[in-house]
Amino acid sequence: MTMLTIDNLQAWYGESHVLHGVTFHVGEGELVTLLGRNGAGKTTTLRAVMGMMDRRTGSIRLAGTETIGLPAHRIPRLGLGYCPEERAVFRSLTVTENLMLPPQIAPGGLSLDEIYTLFPNLIERARSSGGNLSGGEQQMLAIGRILRTGAKLLIFDEPTEGLAPVIVRQIADAIVALKRRGFTIVLVEQNFHFATEVADRMYVMDHGVIVDELTPSEARADARRLERHLGV
Repeated sequence: MTMLTIDNLQAWYGESHVLHGVTFHVGEGELVTLLGRNGAGKTTTLRAVMGMMDRRTGSIRLAGTETIGLPAHRIPRLGLGYCPEERAVFRSLTVTENLMLPPQIAPGGLSLDEIYTLFPNLIERARSSGGNLSGGEQQMLAIGRILRTGAKLLIFDEPTEGLAPVIVRQIADAIVALKRRGFTIVLVEQNFHFATEVADRMYVMDHGVIVDELTPSEARADARRLERHLGV
C-alpha cells in the first residue's frame, strides 16, 4: 500500500510560486528522506502536505484520500503526525503535560511508558517545564508528543538540526525503532550521513522540484551524484 502519493504538487506563499511540480511516493512502512540545499523546497513540501500553504494544486493522497481542498484541521485526522523544525514545545507545561496535550486521532498510539522507554532522557525530566529542557530533550519531546495521537504517517522536519552527536545518535535509534514498529516516516534532513543511515530511499530536491531518487547504497557508492545537487 502507498501511504503518501504526491503528484505534480504546485504551491504558493502569497504570489510567490515555490513548488513547481513535486512528485514522489512513500510506501507503507517506508522511511523516506528529502534532501536538498537551504531553500530547495523541503520544508515547504511538508507544509503543503499539512495544508499550511496559501495555495496548493496537484494531488496529495494520504492512504488513498485526496487532501487538496481539505481544510488544514482535517488533514491530521487522516493519520498524519507532524513534528516541525521549531519543535513548538509548550514552555510553561511539564514534559508529561506536553505529551498528554495532543488529541488521539486513532487507536494504536504509544502510551506514556512506551514513549519514555523510547526516550529515557525524558523520564527524569517528566515534571520539568518544557522551557527548562535542552535542545535535544525538546526534540525528543516534540517527537514523543505526536506518537500518542495514533498517527501512522510521521513527518519530521530537520530533527537533528543543531544537536550534539550523542543526541543525534539517540534520535536516529528512536526513528529506526519507530520504523520497526510499522510507522511510515518522511524525514527532511540536511545531515547526509544521518539520512543514509536511516532511510530506505532518498529524494533530492532543488528549486522546488524532485531532481533525483536514490538508495543509501547508491549514495555511498557514488558520492559525486549527491555533490552535484547538494554542493557538499
